[in-house]
Amino acid sequence: MKCPFCDYEDTKVIDSRPIDDGHAIRRRRECESCGKRFTTYEKVEATIIMVVKKDGSREAFDRNKVLNGIVKACEKRPVAMADIEQVVNDIERGLNNMLQKEIKSTFIGELVMEKLKELDEVAYVRFASVYRQFTDVNTFIKEIEDLMGKKER
Repeated sequence: MKCPFCDYEDTKVIDSRPIDDGHAIRRRRECESCGKRFTTYEKVEATIIMVVKKDGSREAFDRNKVLNGIVKACEKRPVAMADIEQVVNDIERGLNNMLQKEIKSTFIGELVMEKLKELDEVAYVRFASVYRQFTDVNTFIKEIEDLMGKKER
């Protein structure tokens, strides 16, 4: 690793520690020429996942869009931000593990609903009502009845 101060080729690692739940490593380094210290981060290079939207257009996967949708669904609910972050991490990790370069937005929406159903049923119904574009109260009632029927089984 080149020193950012003097461009000397050799630096030594003074300290390493895992960050982001072990998905990255923070290293403190020292230049063997000028003696200055600096920090580097090492993490696996993520492949870019393209999301194929309903209209056929494509855009890069944005975890913040998923996060914001879940946060909005969980608004004023007793759901910890750490739990929401974990759901988003699980979804993102699952998509990366699929090893596909293109994933349909409908698949991602279904994943979000599946995770929300486990996390908070009210947040699930809120998200589903927007995602599935409930047009009337009967659709809303049917979704709640389906949810209650699965809960009783």
